[in-house]
Amino acid sequence: MSVFGRIGCRRGYLVIAWLVAPLVAAADPGNGQLRLAPTDIAALAKGGAGAGTSGVAGIRTTVLFGNPEAAGPYTIALRVPPHTTIAAHTHRDSRTAVVVSGTWWFGYGPANTSDRLKALPPGSFYTEPGGQAHFARTGDESAVVYITGIGPTDTHYLDAAADPRRP
Repeated sequence: MSVFGRIGCRRGYLVIAWLVAPLVAAADPGNGQLRLAPTDIAALAKGGAGAGTSGVAGIRTTVLFGNPEAAGPYTIALRVPPHTTIAAHTHRDSRTAVVVSGTWWFGYGPANTSDRLKALPPGSFYTEPGGQAHFARTGDESAVVYITGIGPTDTHYLDAAADPRRP
């Protein structure tokens, strides 16, 4: 069954519009054009924990477009090392994501448990609905995930003791 069959044609078109709108908006504000080859992305600045990221040590974040801390569309790339675990958390904004490389183990719910994880290989797509708890892991390989949302975004851990950003 197609995605449209599962979620309804009208909703399917809304999902596509929601996905495409940030990409259209992700164009250069001056002329509406933006093209980034992998080498261009590799040359962009990388940082640790920023708005909308887990704050887990070792994860590198690259802002591909926009500003996750400001109102408007943004896209970030997460580079997650092997054997990384991200505890259950939420974001205020709804986000969509594509797994670019590696296997990303992703799940929904209040705790990062193996029975709730699904292996998402390269080319996989998933959502992070605003206010809904989710979590992730990597296995023996690193993973790269592109996440798009409408900011400002944030990250709130369900268990404050699991928040790697706490003092």
